[in-house]
Amino acid sequence: MLTALIDYDSGNLHSAEKAFQRIARETGAGEVRVTSDPEVVRRADRVVLPGDGAFPACKRQLMDYTGLFEALDEVVTRKARPFLGICVGMQMLASRGLEYEEVPGFDWIGGEIVRIEGQGPEGPLKVPHMGWNDLVVDRPHPVLAGIGTGDHAYFVHSYQFRLADPAHLLAHVDYGGPVTAIVGRDNMVGTQFHPEKSQATGLRLIGNFLRWRP
Repeated sequence: MLTALIDYDSGNLHSAEKAFQRIARETGAGEVRVTSDPEVVRRADRVVLPGDGAFPACKRQLMDYTGLFEALDEVVTRKARPFLGICVGMQMLASRGLEYEEVPGFDWIGGEIVRIEGQGPEGPLKVPHMGWNDLVVDRPHPVLAGIGTGDHAYFVHSYQFRLADPAHLLAHVDYGGPVTAIVGRDNMVGTQFHPEKSQATGLRLIGNFLRWRP
């Protein structure tokens, strides 16, 4: 079994690589390889797409790697292998992003990426939404086995996924109103938070993903 952790210069993958490799060893899930090689992606049994920074920059960085998105699209949408998007890697599943400028997403899960506009008792809340927040689980999913409402996850973001279909919302958090935390459809899941930085909750989610067979 091979899990491809895609590297397209979107940030430091060190902590994600360590977390996935640790849990893969503990669960017997096989090899985790950080790669930007389309052929490795095509051979992968499951794929993880991280992303740090702004939506437009991440999308352009990914597309700058010849053949990488095409391999990703083949594996995820045609071969239906398990996929996990993290932070901006999750946001790129949307139809379009509206951060600084309008940029097309993958359109794998309908919706758009919009700025957080949470309101507290004394006015607008600070953006970016940064730090720990409590998950609210909206619907069950194998990747959420053993994870429940009230479990903590670590967020750093200013934009969120506004879904076209509420059925694709797996979990949210409250930040002056509901903010999308986990999305899912078919063989795809995505987390707005960083599971590799979310301690027990994040490690459990990683383990669930590495065992998941849609």
